[in-house]
Amino acid sequence: MAASYAPDAHFSDPVFTDPSGSEPGAMWRMLCGRSNDLRVEADEVEADDDRGSAHWVARYTFSTGRPVVNDIRATFLFRDGLIAAHTDVFDLNWAKQAIGGPALIPVVGPALMKPVVRRQAAGQLRAFLVEQASR
Repeated sequence: MAASYAPDAHFSDPVFTDPSGSEPGAMWRMLCGRSNDLRVEADEVEADDDRGSAHWVARYTFSTGRPVVNDIRATFLFRDGLIAAHTDVFDLNWAKQAIGGPALIPVVGPALMKPVVRRQAAGQLRAFLVEQASR
């Protein structure tokens, strides 16, 4: 996946709001590198030279040890055979699965949970990029 992005690509989803350039590829390397059991199933894949879309489901064990199933709708813009823009849409249901049920989400509410998850993810991506640069 990382090799599929154009050098100036943009990515967006409810967690990673705007990684760009080399960051989308690094994000995928980080996410896939953390998982020992990631499985992705894709269907409804459609594409032409300029645009594409897909439905995909990611199944993996979160760092809490809990299983997660994330149901995602993806859209793509292509340029020169590479992904120039990629947007994934999903809800935060995976976060409920990851932390062990609905206990935390109702307390802080989905509107407050999203910024917390986004900050954590952005920090993890920054740390991953620094680690990769030092290798």
